Amino acid sequence: MGTMRPQHELGTRERIVRTTSRLMQQQGYEATGLKQISQEAKATLGSVYHFFPGGKRELAIEAIRHGDREFAEFLRAAFDRDDDPAAAMVACTRDLASGLRESGWLDGCPVTTTALESAGREPAIQQAAEEAYENWRTLVREKLERSGFAADVAHDLAHTVINLLEGAELSAQVARSEAPLEIAGRHLARLIDSYR
Repeated sequence: MGTMRPQHELGTRERIVRTTSRLMQQQGYEATGLKQISQEAKATLGSVYHFFPGGKRELAIEAIRHGDREFAEFLRAAFDRDDDPAAAMVACTRDLASGLRESGWLDGCPVTTTALESAGREPAIQQAAEEAYENWRTLVREKLERSGFAADVAHDLAHTVINLLEGAELSAQVARSEAPLEIAGRHLARLIDSYR
């Protein structure tokens, strides 16, 4: 998902955000503490509070925004590789499955993990997550519209694509199998082709 600079080359703030995103992706919002974040980011606790005076909530929101940017970059790269949106979906799900397997089934969606765990208790976190989903739906919708799909069809298909990707990624994690994502990719391609 893009060219990542090694952790030691990043500024302190960026290290803190990326570390938080990874930890929340792997263990959730509640289980991720500021002390663990500071230790793994190789930053003092004072630095964490300096950059994020709002504490864990503010940091979680920024981690969601980081996850949003990373996945948006991933989607753009998949769409740029293939003009055909159906083929792009198959490639996208294959790449997601491969990355998940390589992470030992740990690196699911940091946005979903954090949003679900804080649902009903942290409206600002939920809002950041909804903004991420909307950003991703917009990228899919724009890809479909560039490929000649009517705006209303592209809108509905974009919702379906993101919903299915999120669900299939979670299913793949639980099953420790690439199959849910591979199946999702094939069926998304068929669905997209059926609207041509």
